[in-house]
Formats: sequence, structure tokens, C-alpha cells
Amino acid sequence: MATTEGSGVGGQGSGLAGTVAAPDSAPAPAVDPARQATARAYAAIQRRFFFVELGLGAGLLIGFLVSGLSIALRDLAERVSPPGWWGPALVIYLGVLGLAYTLISLPLDYYTGFVLPRRYGLSKETPALWAADLGKGLLVEAGLGVPVALLLYGTLRTFPATWWLLMAGLLILFSIVLGQLAPVLLMPLFNKFTPLADGELRDRLMGLADAAGSPVRGVFVMDLSRRTTTANALFTGIGPTRRVILGDTLLQDYTVDEIETVLAHELAHQVHGDLWRGIALQAGLMLGGLWLADQGLRLGVGALGLRGLADPAGFPLLLGVLAVFGLLLLPVTNAFTRHMERAADAYALRVTGKPRAFQSVMAKLAGQNLSDAAPPAWVRVLFYSHPPIAERIAAAERYVARDG
Repeated sequence: MATTEGSGVGGQGSGLAGTVAAPDSAPAPAVDPARQATARAYAAIQRRFFFVELGLGAGLLIGFLVSGLSIALRDLAERVSPPGWWGPALVIYLGVLGLAYTLISLPLDYYTGFVLPRRYGLSKETPALWAADLGKGLLVEAGLGVPVALLLYGTLRTFPATWWLLMAGLLILFSIVLGQLAPVLLMPLFNKFTPLADGELRDRLMGLADAAGSPVRGVFVMDLSRRTTTANALFTGIGPTRRVILGDTLLQDYTVDEIETVLAHELAHQVHGDLWRGIALQAGLMLGGLWLADQGLRLGVGALGLRGLADPAGFPLLLGVLAVFGLLLLPVTNAFTRHMERAADAYALRVTGKPRAFQSVMAKLAGQNLSDAAPPAWVRVLFYSHPPIAERIAAAERYVARDG
């Protein structure tokens, strides 16, 4: 139940603030104007650094290709690899390229991921914890990326005419498997998860799930407060690993009624099959992106002196085509996810019948998470995977007017 730009909802502590919801006749809760001024300033800084990072990445990829460094690195990787073994040469090439990018982008990552959140009171991380998370993240990326890269270039070498079609299918299968395993294998590397204790909150969720005919495999509390002051909740997993996760920061300053609306929103994603709809969208984007990458590689063979489609030196070109394709379609994918989130909000209002509690959650989260409640239209289109908080509060007010 993210609130803005992919951020989620969650809270701090282990207690519950209370159980009494505001009556529907009460005025709609309002966001804090002072916190909103800070949120707008913070969001503007984040956007500027987004474009700086985008320009840095584009410049590095283009420079690496046109300067001949990519071909030089490929040749070096082949010289230090066993003769005739393309796999080790590919791993060396990608390892050096990835390390170079990591080192070049590290100052920017440190500033945007550590300095800024602490400056605005959103982060509780120490430098050691931030560095540990960075290191674990890089190890996970390498552990997942190397097999995928070997599979990609093996497909390119074996099926040069249809590699993009075959690879799209394999990557979708990989994403489904990863979606099932991530909650039990990857996410615990960064956070501790404990089952939500029996009590009123758990009883309400089970009641919501039973009424919807959609059993919940588990409800877990994540130790979000170790790293951040923000609040979050999410629905994740597939099949036996399907679960609702609440940040522990959500359990201190929010009432049971408020958290119930959050749980109902997350349950809606399961009821609506949003995970599978997201996978279907991802499949279409992957198919289109890989087809364009195939066209780009074929052009690059002549223009950049590549040996062929499976030349590792063409990897920056492949990556660049996929990145541009994803950026161009970002407004479409954001619109798709905002549609799903609006439907989940409507479901939460309908099954709980607590619009004031829902509005109170949104107003609190706007302040706690420094979410710009009413961003400009272009910002919403480009950056917001969820409806802005002001829109969500207004939707609940329409529910009050219609059904209250």
C-alpha cells in the first residue's frame, strides 16, 4: 500500500495507538501543511538526482561503447580466460564493468541513499549498516545476474534468430520462481520477519480474508524501525509464500481500525490477482524490450565493430536499449499500477466501511513518509506508481458522500 513514488506504508514500534475510528460525520483528516512543504522540497531534490543518475548511466554506457573500451575489455577478458571458454570471459567482462559502474556511482548512491534520508529524518541507518546492505545487495545482484547473463549469451549463441523470444519466456519463468522464493530466501537477508501475534488485528485480517474467500498464508511484521522512521506494508510472494507484511513502525502510532484498512488494501491485491496481472504486464514489456534489443544489436554489429549478436562487447548496447524502452514506457506502467492501487483502495473502503480511518492513515503517512500529497501532473505521470495521497483521501470522501 505504497503512498508515493513506490514508497510503502508502515510504522514504528510494537504497540497499538487505539481502536476507535473517527465517525463518518467528522471532517476528513488533513495533511500537515508544514510537513508537506518539507515533502515537496525533498521530492524535488530526489527528482533532480534521478535525472543526474540517469545522465551518469547513459554517459557511461555511450562512452564505453564509442570509445572502444568495451571491445578492449572483452579482449582482455578473453586473454585471461581458458582458451575457447566463453563463459569465464563473459563473467570477467561483466564483473569488471559492474565494478567500474559501482565505484563511479558510489558517491551519488551514498548521498541519495544515506545522507539525504538522514538529513530529512527518514533514516536511522548507521554508515556500517548502510554499507552492509549495499554489500549484500551487490552479492544478491551478482548471484542472480551471473546465471541470467550466462543463460542470455548461451541463448544468443545457440538461437541467434529467436533468442529474444526464448529469453523473454525464460525470464518470465525466472521471475515467477523468484517471486515465490524472495520472501523466504532474499528478503530475510535484509530484514527480520516475525508472525503477527494473535490478537484483534490478526482476527480482523482473518475475518477479511475469510469473507473474501481468499485465505492468507501469513501475516508478518518486518523490523523496519531498525533502518527508517517511515511506515510501510506490502503484499508479496506466490502460492505457499504469499503473505502480507507490515512494517513494525505501522504498529505504534496507528489505530487498529487504521491498520485494518491497510490490511484490507493489501488483501485486495490478492483478491484481484494483481500479482499475476503485473507478471503479464512484465511479460509484454520484456518481449517488446528484448525484440528492440535484438534490432539494436544487429545495427551495432556493423556500426560498433561487434563480432556478432553474442559478442559481450555489445552488452552496454543491449542494456541501453532496454533502459530507454523502460523509461519511455514508464508513464504506461505507472498508470497501470495506479489503476490497481485505486481498485485496492476501493476494495478496502468497501469491505471495512471505515473511510475516516482510511483517510487518517493517508494523512499520517503523508507526514511520516514525507510524501508529496498533491504533486504536479507531470510528476505523477512520470514518477508515481500509486495515486497521490490527496487523490486517495478525496476518493474516500466521495465514498462517504455516496455511501455514508
